[in-house]
Amino acid sequence: MFTPANDSGYREVLPGVRLKTLAHGAKTHFTEFHLEKGRVLPQHAHPHEQTGYLISGGLRFTIGTETFDAKPGDCWCVPGGVEHGAVVLEDTVAIEVFSPVREDYLAAADGG
Repeated sequence: MFTPANDSGYREVLPGVRLKTLAHGAKTHFTEFHLEKGRVLPQHAHPHEQTGYLISGGLRFTIGTETFDAKPGDCWCVPGGVEHGAVVLEDTVAIEVFSPVREDYLAAADGG
């Protein structure tokens, strides 16, 4: 799969939180998130491992019982099944990889 750069394909998953599938394969799902300052990603868990990289902005990220302030260049990995959430400290862009593929994100992107 090859996906050329473009500004389309974003969808809102929570107020002020947009995501776009950049590419996916049989086992991994590569996404870009745009998050507005002041938004909250509530604590949640899912079976997917989630590895991320902060491109710009800032997040107060909680993974399990640990909280850290992420700045551009910081990375994280959330094991499947572990509670996590975040407060968006600044307008933010993050890249995240999920494994296995987030079928729920693909279905919504395809209108399913």
